[in-house]
Amino acid sequence: MENQSCCAFPEPILDVTLPPVLIFVFVFGTIGNIIGLWMFFFLMKTWKPNSVYLLNLAVADTVVIFCLPFRTDYYMRLKNWIYGDAPCRILLFMLAANRAAGIFFLTAVAVDRYLKIVHPHNRINKMTLRYAVYVSCGLWVLIVAMTAYLLFEPHLFLQNNRTQCESFNICPGTNPSAIWHNTFYVLQFLVPVCVIAYATARITWQLRSKTIDKTGKIKRAVQFVMAVALVFTICFIPSSMSRIAVFILKSQYSECSYFREANLAFYTTVCFTYFNSLLNPVVYYFSSPVFSGEFKKAFNKLLGRTSAEDGDQSTEPGTNSTSTEHTRS
Repeated sequence: MENQSCCAFPEPILDVTLPPVLIFVFVFGTIGNIIGLWMFFFLMKTWKPNSVYLLNLAVADTVVIFCLPFRTDYYMRLKNWIYGDAPCRILLFMLAANRAAGIFFLTAVAVDRYLKIVHPHNRINKMTLRYAVYVSCGLWVLIVAMTAYLLFEPHLFLQNNRTQCESFNICPGTNPSAIWHNTFYVLQFLVPVCVIAYATARITWQLRSKTIDKTGKIKRAVQFVMAVALVFTICFIPSSMSRIAVFILKSQYSECSYFREANLAFYTTVCFTYFNSLLNPVVYYFSSPVFSGEFKKAFNKLLGRTSAEDGDQSTEPGTNSTSTEHTRS
């Protein structure tokens, strides 16, 4: 069990508000991601590199979603973890790794879209599915390497006869893994958000300079990166900013009383990160005309409609409109 001198604050408002919020995200996130996975595995006929990244994103979101019942139970018990040390480590690792995976794969799809629009003749645009799988595996190896430390030390500490399971503890002294945990949490957001902002600006400029394409592939790419930017803004900016505030306070103070408001702000805003798994199915819709076309067809079938657009699938940005590229390996 960890040092019991770590700061812990009773926050009744979190114990009341977080469980229903997490249940809401679990229910609707499960529906959205199961539909997304079903469409990937059973409806997607044209596979391209960005489809591979989106599939990995959907898998990461699904893992996060199915961790939420345990987190909900934890808060319903007033932050009391009853499942022991090993499950606590595994849960925190899975949340951290798959949250990072959600950010990394969102960024990968945005970069793929940026290259196809802004640099259509770049060699990387000719990447086959096999290399996209290699890139995905490389990202997973990187993510696990940067979060595996959560498996190698305990995260439980006793406070008021309750066993808390937290990875973002405010403890005295310096712990290298805690410093890395906080640093990685902020960097995994700041670096991708800069990439997304740059990609958004360049694609938007491309749209303005090519007025004849305002209803075509560049406009769709702008919609996609805007959707990604919206997800980043809602889900990751608040918790990252509140974590930076904890950094600043810890550099100036050591008494727990100085951290109460920042701690409440962080645990309130970190809940927004779970909405990433709820909102990403919206990103899938804007990511590809293939995906949105399949979504429309599935929706029409559920409603018993027929659509003249069922046979019409637009192509990816950067491809010929008459081509019907099938799976490449």
